[in-house]
Amino acid sequence: MRRAMRHSGGWAGLVLGLAALAPTSLASADTPAPAPPAPSRAPVPALARAWPVGMRPVVVRGWEPPATVYGPGHRGVDLGAPAGAPVRAVAPGQVSFAGRVAGRGVVAVRLAGTALRTTYEPVVPSVREGDEVDAGDVVGTVEAAPPHCPTTCLHWGLLTGETYLNPLALLPPWLLHSGPSRLLPVLKVPA
Repeated sequence: MRRAMRHSGGWAGLVLGLAALAPTSLASADTPAPAPPAPSRAPVPALARAWPVGMRPVVVRGWEPPATVYGPGHRGVDLGAPAGAPVRAVAPGQVSFAGRVAGRGVVAVRLAGTALRTTYEPVVPSVREGDEVDAGDVVGTVEAAPPHCPTTCLHWGLLTGETYLNPLALLPPWLLHSGPSRLLPVLKVPA
């Protein structure tokens, strides 16, 4: 009997000791992880010299930055383009990746003189890792891949490190907002 009481006293002490630790452990498990530091909002230089597809493609879906690192959002822009359309580098740089990711062709270009890189998908690459490209050089063609858009499109992304930025910020105003050419009347010119 004494032996049972001695063991039960030991168990009681162990249970009380664990109970004292439990609120601390549970409280820390319920505490959310600290938010990641806010990404730098340094301006993106408008160094693009061409759209990646077409002359002025339709933006099917714009950039919607996520509220948190893993939150929902759209980490690039979708540009309307038919399958087989040429995909061009928007600025000079070096191809840092050309291959398949999750069943889609992807090309990434590190932009010269910056910490930025652009990504293009779904693309059938015509370049290889390490190739140097100039603005307007063809890096591949739009691939008819599983639907990401209601119609065939090119997803164009921009990153600095692991932080996604709005790729449209690379376009200078004259390229971003240019409309069709207009002929103006010439006055006081003899016929």
